[in-house]
Amino acid sequence: MIVNDKDVKKLISSFKIFSEIKKQYGVPPNWKRPQGFVSLSRIILEQQISLASAEAHFNKLNNYVKEFTPNQILKLSDKEMRTCQISRQKAGYLRELSVAVIKKNLIFEELPNLSEDEIRKALTKIKGIGEWTTDIYLMFCLQSKDIFPLGDIALITTIKELSRVRTKEGIAKLTKKWEPLRSLAAYFLWYYYLKKRNRL
Repeated sequence: MIVNDKDVKKLISSFKIFSEIKKQYGVPPNWKRPQGFVSLSRIILEQQISLASAEAHFNKLNNYVKEFTPNQILKLSDKEMRTCQISRQKAGYLRELSVAVIKKNLIFEELPNLSEDEIRKALTKIKGIGEWTTDIYLMFCLQSKDIFPLGDIALITTIKELSRVRTKEGIAKLTKKWEPLRSLAAYFLWYYYLKKRNRL
């Protein structure tokens, strides 16, 4: 569990940025998603677009197929994917993931037993799954406690809003200070970003 009383107390007592967020908005929820094919597909759809758009695209696709499974995804033509507002690129990524699952190159049930490095290797082997997608899966589905997705625009925007740090190197250095609770730090920053913009 990423958000728990003990870790929250430790983070807010050690870093002013988080005590200020707590003062303003409270503690973030413990965002969690189920492990497996559906969640990872959703994360792929969330790449580089807003959560609201990704949700709309997922719902269209989910309502279109009989069941959200690798076999059903592979049955869809490019035209059907477009009907569900899935870009050609992301349709390709979903197919690559589906093939990996069917061929047992990726076995979701085995991931919790692997080290973080092994999980990264297993996921990033699949075309369309990079560091950000892997970070989000590790955090939300596997509840890994010390992940900070440096490729996440909302997190970087929030750090720039709440600190004087501007450069990529500076942000990486700052987030390193939040070990071993970087996932909780990210949850606080996302929470601030969403609450401030009334998107929660």
